[in-house]
Amino acid sequence: MIPEESFAPSVIENRVQSVGLALEELLVTAQKQDCLTVGIYESAKLLNAEPDSVVLCVLAADGEDDVALQIHFTLLQSFCCDSGITILRVSGVQRLQQLLGAVDANRNQEEHRDLHCMLVTNPQAEHCRLQEVGTYCQESRRLNQWVPELVLQER
Repeated sequence: MIPEESFAPSVIENRVQSVGLALEELLVTAQKQDCLTVGIYESAKLLNAEPDSVVLCVLAADGEDDVALQIHFTLLQSFCCDSGITILRVSGVQRLQQLLGAVDANRNQEEHRDLHCMLVTNPQAEHCRLQEVGTYCQESRRLNQWVPELVLQER
């Protein structure tokens, strides 16, 4: 008989992959419903004006050593924590660009939108994937991971 511990890494890996897919679906749906705010500055404005409308804060970075970005993240995390907003850090900015069509037609093809911070506001229909992402974040916090992290897989 195979010990249960040998299944743990694949079970955890499958769970993380499932939550990653849930997050991707949630972000695309939120964008279609006009319930997604993208960009650090735009997110800060919304948090200042209507913090109660925000249900999820996604902070995305791929291991950048940008000090200003880290300061922004710290401030956003603190505000979200104080306001009871679920926070999730992700790596995989390139995948987010693929998903959300990050190149604006009015801009140079090389210039991308700022996907470092995204806020999901109250979706018109409570999206089932929001609950899955939220549960993952709660479970991670119970395991002493103050800001849960997730890696989005490129396709």
